Amino acid sequence: MSSVLCRSHKIAVGSRVARDLRGTTPTLLPAQVGIGKSFSSTHATSSSNTDELPLSGIRVLELGQLIAGPFCGQLLGHFGAEVIKIEPPAGGDPLRVWRELDIDGVSPWFRSLGRNKKSVAIDLRQDEGRALVKRLATNSDVILENFKPGTLEKWGLGPSALHPLNPSLIFTRVSGYGQTGPWSSRPGYASVCEAESGFRYINGFVDPETNTLSGPPVRPNISLGDSVAGLHAAFGTVLALLSRQKKVSKGEKSGQTVDVSIMESMLNLMEGIIPEYDRKGKVRGPSGSSVTGIVPTNAYPCLPSPTTPSSPTYIIIGANGDTLYAHLMHAIGREDLIGPNYAKNQHRVTRQAEIEEAISDWTRVRSAEQVLDVLDRAGVPVGRVVGVKEIMDNEHVKARGAVEDVWVGETDGGWNVKMPGVFPVLEGSGAKTRWAGPDLGEHTDDVLIKELGLDTKELARLREGGIVG
Repeated sequence: MSSVLCRSHKIAVGSRVARDLRGTTPTLLPAQVGIGKSFSSTHATSSSNTDELPLSGIRVLELGQLIAGPFCGQLLGHFGAEVIKIEPPAGGDPLRVWRELDIDGVSPWFRSLGRNKKSVAIDLRQDEGRALVKRLATNSDVILENFKPGTLEKWGLGPSALHPLNPSLIFTRVSGYGQTGPWSSRPGYASVCEAESGFRYINGFVDPETNTLSGPPVRPNISLGDSVAGLHAAFGTVLALLSRQKKVSKGEKSGQTVDVSIMESMLNLMEGIIPEYDRKGKVRGPSGSSVTGIVPTNAYPCLPSPTTPSSPTYIIIGANGDTLYAHLMHAIGREDLIGPNYAKNQHRVTRQAEIEEAISDWTRVRSAEQVLDVLDRAGVPVGRVVGVKEIMDNEHVKARGAVEDVWVGETDGGWNVKMPGVFPVLEGSGAKTRWAGPDLGEHTDDVLIKELGLDTKELARLREGGIVG
């Protein structure tokens, strides 16, 4: 991605010639162009230079909290954007104290989701706090927020207030139901939006008599809707940056809003449920551990492991391809289930119970290791259902570097935290975690002095008034 995506005062091209986004006059930049070069974090794990990363030169003001907005910010920061996270001085992002807490009282989850970000503590409920953020916004590329629609406007920080000051500013806005429409003002947590998107309806176990849910729907034990919305927000932000580049070349207004709805982000994952209903009147319902209309792909029981002798171990087999299905039947000795009546998926769907029973009869008298060995050699996709301990010990995970070691705290007296990597892996980019999620307000002074020119006396006054932290 060309670095001409970056904000107006630091748009670096190969010869260090920049074009002001608000005009067309080329400007020679100093030799050292880069955001955050002067930044030094106690959490930095390396002194790696971010100048070559795809989003180097992009400044993001992250005003959101919890998961959806910060997940987007984590992705942008990993690939080189300077992410300045604005947090309330009293407590910061609530995620700091969610779930398990580390020895310093901060959630390791926050250390992971807040990686590669600067923490600036500013109280947005106070006029002076909002004025500080407005000044930072005039020199930024992206405002990232996941408040209830209308909140930024109430604070005087919406597009109509900031675009006159920075016409090229991109607003990435994540909410439950979007910025418009009759539901836009509804509070929208991921769990509720997952239900409203239809996702929860198709997850659970089916009542064989009614073909509907047997009991309550099953939810994944993660906030899936938030993370999926964060992915959409990051993708939308990069699209808006590319769009801005094209608009600038034409002399057009380049500011834009990226409107991300958690409900719509989940709906985007729902495959063919809408066209299938439209054309065939088919309402897809729950399917337990299988997938409607695709056979065989399911969870199958194996013999209990020594560590859990009272319950079976489960493995997942995905042999829904026609050739893979034949390989599976050969591997389990059920060649009688190969032939014209089983050749294509549509044939197997009508014989699902028979096929599933044959596979389960074979797996349940074998250990998971035996099943994996036989099916691996047969070239059939198979995997064990595992927990986090097995993930941490997995040789493939280790070989790929999918789990990182990140230092938290001072060089002396700190500790290591293992975190999942940030993906995708971009060949040759060198993108990696540069520091863990920072302490609350760790970069307040650094950012406000260097970016806004405040002096220590003014900072002391603001801090005494609870405006900054």
